[in-house]
Amino acid sequence: MAKALGVGSTTVLNVWHKHGLQPHRTETFKLSRDPEFVAKVCDVVGLYLNPPEKALVLSVDEKSQIQALDRTQPGLPMKPGRCGTMTHDSKRHGTTTLFAALNALDGTVIGECLPRHRQEEFLRFLRSIDRATPKPLDLHLILDNYSTHKTPRVEQWFAAHPRFPRHFPPTSSSWLNLIERFFSALTTQALRRGIFRSVSALIAAITAFLQAHNEDPKVFIWRKDAETILAKVARANAICKEPSGAVH
Repeated sequence: MAKALGVGSTTVLNVWHKHGLQPHRTETFKLSRDPEFVAKVCDVVGLYLNPPEKALVLSVDEKSQIQALDRTQPGLPMKPGRCGTMTHDSKRHGTTTLFAALNALDGTVIGECLPRHRQEEFLRFLRSIDRATPKPLDLHLILDNYSTHKTPRVEQWFAAHPRFPRHFPPTSSSWLNLIERFFSALTTQALRRGIFRSVSALIAAITAFLQAHNEDPKVFIWRKDAETILAKVARANAICKEPSGAVH
C-alpha cells in the first residue's frame, strides 16, 4: 500500500493505528438461514429471561471427540520473562464424548462421559437427567439441531416422557446454547494444556472439573433480550447484502 501511494510504510501504519484498523486480522461469522429464526430466538431467550414456574431450564449438548493427547517431549516450565512451553505435536490415545446439561437456574451441570455420541448414548444420558432431577418438575431442554436429537427412537422416548419439552435454537446459532459457555471453560481450564496418556486419565480430569464446578457453580446470566439480538442480526444481514468493497 505504501508503494502504491508513494508514501512511507510508517505513514500507512500511523493511519491504520489512528483509525483502529488491523488488516492482518480476520474474524469469522455465520448468519443463520433458518426460516423460523425469529420464533426460535424468542423462544430460547424467553426461557433464559423468564423461566417457567415449577420447571427447570436445561441447556444440553455433547462435546464430542475430546482427544486424550500426550506431548511427544516434556514441556518447559515458566520462568521470569518466558511462558511455559510444550511441543506442537502430540500422541493420540483415543477419544471420549462429554454429554452435559447445564441448569440455567443455579449453574450446576449434569455430565457423563461416553465412548460415542449416537442415539443410544443420548438416550442413556436422557435417562440420567431423568434420575438426577426432581420428578414433579418439568424439564425444558434446549437442544441443537444435531440429527441424533431427532431420531425416531428419540422421538418415541420424548413422547413417553412429557415432562421433557424441547426447544431448538435456529440452525448455525450455537451461541444461543448456554452449555457452550461451560464447554469453553472446560477447554481452557482443564483440557487445552493437559497431558493425558489414556482415555481414562482424560475422563478423570473431566470428572474432576465437573465436581469442582458443581461444588461452587457459576451461573451464566443471559442479559440480551430477543429484540436486541434480532436488531443486531438485522444489521449484520443488511451489511452482508451491500455491494462488495463498501466502506463503513
